Amino acid sequence: MELRQLQYFVKVARKEHVTQAAEELHVAQSAVSRQIHQLEQELGVNLFMQKGRNLHLTAVGQLFCSRVEMILKDLDRAVSEVHEFLDPEQGEIRLGFPNSLGIHMIPSVVAEFRKLYPNVKFRFRQGTYPTLIRDVVSGEVDLAFISPFPENHDQVTGNVVLTEDLVAILPPGHHLAGEQSIKLSQLKDEKFILFSKGYSLRPIVWHACLEAGFTPKIAFEGEETDTIRGLVAAGMGVSLLPEMALFQSFTLQPIRVRISEPKVTRTIGLIHRVDEKLPLVAQSFRMFLLEYFGLQVDTPPNQQK
Repeated sequence: MELRQLQYFVKVARKEHVTQAAEELHVAQSAVSRQIHQLEQELGVNLFMQKGRNLHLTAVGQLFCSRVEMILKDLDRAVSEVHEFLDPEQGEIRLGFPNSLGIHMIPSVVAEFRKLYPNVKFRFRQGTYPTLIRDVVSGEVDLAFISPFPENHDQVTGNVVLTEDLVAILPPGHHLAGEQSIKLSQLKDEKFILFSKGYSLRPIVWHACLEAGFTPKIAFEGEETDTIRGLVAAGMGVSLLPEMALFQSFTLQPIRVRISEPKVTRTIGLIHRVDEKLPLVAQSFRMFLLEYFGLQVDTPPNQQK
């Protein structure tokens, strides 16, 4: 069994067509067909079945394909690690983060890191709390900022890098808009604009309201920080957002007011997979971030420059 056979097999499985696979591989169609046939002979099974003009994986083909894709991914990662070992300042960092951090924090830390390592590339993936955990566990990203920090998770580990206050945002002209700070209970009769279920800020705001003695009345739900901020500014309700999500300036702006009681915060963590040895370039970025946020973490001897 040869590596080329496995690569051809996966390409045909993805394209469901030998001709299209051959075109992407820049080889003759006959060469692809021959390699697939030899692979099936060696395994003693049919990996594909013909359906019209397309090839579909058989049941055993699907099982084999899932394993082969994992093997090829690990092989690609190994080759990347070798290249990064030879020149760790030329690699690529795959970074995940929630939408609320993409406004200010992610651009800031990436810009600072690129001052030191201008040739490093980044591949970004935004997501919700559960999708970011999934992406780290599956190896789709090397590192991920996440909020709140997942305590005692058996598949990811990391550090809390920041604890941030949430502030109340109110429509202009609201009777509490001129206050320096308010108690959250003062908003018990207001309609709230919250993130949809699955977004980590929603349970933080929900539990804070319960702690303040009331259940929030939901007027609207959204999936973007800008949407929630804009709806509040338009007078559709009130909400709580992290200060970091209020950096951008728009014509229509809500009023922000600090909350004195209860104190509402969120933790922001930097996580990676428990059993994963990070590529050198990703490890360099991790150490930079820990120093950037004022955390003292010893550099492993094999990562020191």
